[in-house]
Amino acid sequence: MRIGYPCINRAVGCSSASTFRLRSYSARRLADSVASNLACLKRVIEWNRDRGIGFFRITSDLVPFASHPVCTYPWQRRFRADFERLGRLVRRCRMRISMHPDQFVLINALDPRVTRRSVRELAYHARVLDLMKLPLAAKLQIHVGGLYGDKPAGIARFAKNFRLLPAPVRRRLVIENDDRSYTVSDCLEVHRLTGVPVLFDSFHHALNSSGQSLREALWLCIRTWRRRDGPPMVDYSSQQPGARRGAHAEHVDIRDFRRLLAAAPSSNIDIMLEVKDKEQSAIAALVSCRP
Repeated sequence: MRIGYPCINRAVGCSSASTFRLRSYSARRLADSVASNLACLKRVIEWNRDRGIGFFRITSDLVPFASHPVCTYPWQRRFRADFERLGRLVRRCRMRISMHPDQFVLINALDPRVTRRSVRELAYHARVLDLMKLPLAAKLQIHVGGLYGDKPAGIARFAKNFRLLPAPVRRRLVIENDDRSYTVSDCLEVHRLTGVPVLFDSFHHALNSSGQSLREALWLCIRTWRRRDGPPMVDYSSQQPGARRGAHAEHVDIRDFRRLLAAAPSSNIDIMLEVKDKEQSAIAALVSCRP
């Protein structure tokens, strides 16, 4: 079992998500940002390696405006060697990598322009993982999308558009249950239609359940993963006390985290902690798992 955290490490003193305003775009500014982001990402991976953190979600802002028409700079060719070096480092560490495009990525959008933008964004994410030469266990994680007043139609539209995605995206895509619209059962229906694996989000399931227990829902999602997909991925968080419903906790709740571990049918899962203090909670969770 690998435990990780998403995107930002507050301990290393740098950011792999440095960006700029679209109106300030220039080839020089883009190149400088990408070089800085990749250098910081290397530091984060090494920091994780040295502390036994084996799962990390790379920021979507690694290459600013990569899927926007304004971006004509050949960043893939210019930084190919840097991506390959990062990939070798990740593989040596046996670290699991994922990416999670922003909420505006909607495969089942009613507006075809939104769908086209979403496909471009997903293609950029897949290209990053491919440039690093990571195995198919490095996943792209998205939500099913919008309801648009008709959930069955939304699911059918996702399945139709999924089949039109570029192969590099389809190979890496996974879906997760969300806290408002699409439950575990809904995601399982999407899996039935497309074969896409279902990532189980325990906090979202607590907020938007389709009736299964924690153990049952987790097991149903785990069964959607194939060998080539790598160990099933699970997202974990809990409610921040006193905050609005659905607000993620500041720090991992070790007692609640152990309930998730107890519900797992085996230890062969990788858990992403969507907790606000990120690497600190990952370390605390690792300590809690030691005999």
